[in-house]
Amino acid sequence: MKNPLFKNFLIFFLIFLLIGSIFSFYNSKNQPPEKISLGEMVKLINADQLKTVEIAGNKLNLTLNDGSTKTTLKETGESLSTLLKNYNVDPAKIQNLNISVKEESSSSLWLGAILPFLIPFLLIGVFIWLMMRQVAGANNRAMSFGQANAKTFGQETKNKVTFGDVAGAAEAKEELAEVVEFLRTPQKFTDMGAKTPKGVLLLGAPGTGKTLLARAVAGEAKVPFFHISGSEFVEMFVGVGASRVRDLFQKAKKSAPCIVFIDEIDAVGRQRGSGLGGSHDEREQTLNQILVEMDGFETNANIIVIAATNRPDVLDPALLRPGRFDRHVTIDLPDIKDRQAILEVHIKNKPLEEGVSLKTVAQRTPGFSGADLANVLNEAAILTARRDKKKLGLAEMLESIEKVMMGPERRSRIFSEAEKKITAYHEAGHALVAHLLPHADPVHKISIISRGQAAGYTLKLPMEDRHFKSKSEFIDELAVLLAGHVTEQEIFNDLTTGASNDLKRATELARRLITEYGMNETLGPRTFGQKEEMIFLGKEIHERRDYSEKVAEAIDKELSKLILDAQKTAKDLIVKHRAQLDKIAAKLLEQETLEKDQFAALFEK
Repeated sequence: MKNPLFKNFLIFFLIFLLIGSIFSFYNSKNQPPEKISLGEMVKLINADQLKTVEIAGNKLNLTLNDGSTKTTLKETGESLSTLLKNYNVDPAKIQNLNISVKEESSSSLWLGAILPFLIPFLLIGVFIWLMMRQVAGANNRAMSFGQANAKTFGQETKNKVTFGDVAGAAEAKEELAEVVEFLRTPQKFTDMGAKTPKGVLLLGAPGTGKTLLARAVAGEAKVPFFHISGSEFVEMFVGVGASRVRDLFQKAKKSAPCIVFIDEIDAVGRQRGSGLGGSHDEREQTLNQILVEMDGFETNANIIVIAATNRPDVLDPALLRPGRFDRHVTIDLPDIKDRQAILEVHIKNKPLEEGVSLKTVAQRTPGFSGADLANVLNEAAILTARRDKKKLGLAEMLESIEKVMMGPERRSRIFSEAEKKITAYHEAGHALVAHLLPHADPVHKISIISRGQAAGYTLKLPMEDRHFKSKSEFIDELAVLLAGHVTEQEIFNDLTTGASNDLKRATELARRLITEYGMNETLGPRTFGQKEEMIFLGKEIHERRDYSEKVAEAIDKELSKLILDAQKTAKDLIVKHRAQLDKIAAKLLEQETLEKDQFAALFEK
């Protein structure tokens, strides 16, 4: 069905079948009278069985006394009277007949003579027209291959998003509101000698609301808004992307003042000439055309380009300079106040139980983006419906947070009693060390119910949003990560694969302390190694080392020292507080989950 030729042929065939069915139905409803010879007609006349004779050209329609009808043909040009005389019919018999002459109408002539020839010609003509239209459509698509398929939004757009619909990101909204004002009242700024900014680059992690803010600009600005993705420029044919850029800006010039929004600009804006796997002639030509259009010899007045990316580090420097993207607006992950405001926006169309505090949900979601928070409430609504409840409760929201973070519960994943005991002590070790170390995040929940790939988990969350972490916090975090591994060794005098992910995370954290954060006394305050992104089959394959083999050996020694020190810290705490460890593990084996208050109650005495 995807082949246009086959589709047109099928349409033609169905039309032919429809017309044939109509003719067949018509003929079946009107059965023709029985045909007889002239001799049989003469016999009927002589036997006084014939009532009327209707002459229609060379056709004779006969009606018998019993009401039945028959038909026969005579020679063309010969009269009926002459015919009957030649058959020696008694003139008295002829006088008793009711003879009438029917003049053939023009419509019957058209239907009988012309229509059988006209219908095939009409069907062939329709088939040829369908073919020509298909060819014309292909030609039109070929001619429009280099045109930009930008979506245009205006004042008439339904379900518009405004800045009032965007919670948080106050500074970003202020910058973009200024851009909207530039377009609405440019004279206010030109009187002061100010120039309209050429471009605004929105930077931020995935899900922080870059595209949502751009849609809010479209809703606030009463000017045309062109939206296109960076990937829509790139084609397999060299020059098509550049042609689409030219076409996009030509359309924008006709609609100026206007806004052009390019989403995921890193698809075409990567650094040029980056080497193996990172260079693409078509992408580079597209980027060159964007650079020319934004700040070339021809100035595009009253056209503001807004672009969004979560990878500013890979963008070409020529794209980031003033005169092209004059403003770089960074959209950070929301803090607790912004998270609560975002939750209030997304909860508007959902029934909420009385007394539920969204601030509690905001406290449980540090590091969540706006998209993550929307997903949490959506999962909570789904869970509420599955439980046949009418309103969202705090329990459903908190469970949805864990589902978003670690995946759904896997209660069907059955563990043996020995494995459950190992998991309980493993998670109890994490929780105990985190509770006792002064710089570790407080424990909010412990569970030995499997989620995602984890057999159990210990949920630790900071008391407040932090933008910096100290060395002491990292050192305590290392001890917490190794606590599960140490507990298994101490309690069961054996090790399992359950701690493999903890060891991986601890090793990565220790390496960063040394090579990225400069938090090692022996190697000093410097970084080691420079990562150079060279994309080949989607992977980073190169890291330039700016240190010698001797320094590499020292890094390995210091890394091992950090791990062993953290291991010793965790072991000392576990041995000293063995009684509390046993209590936590026993409680977990009894009820599988411990909330923050239940966990804290175990240390009150």
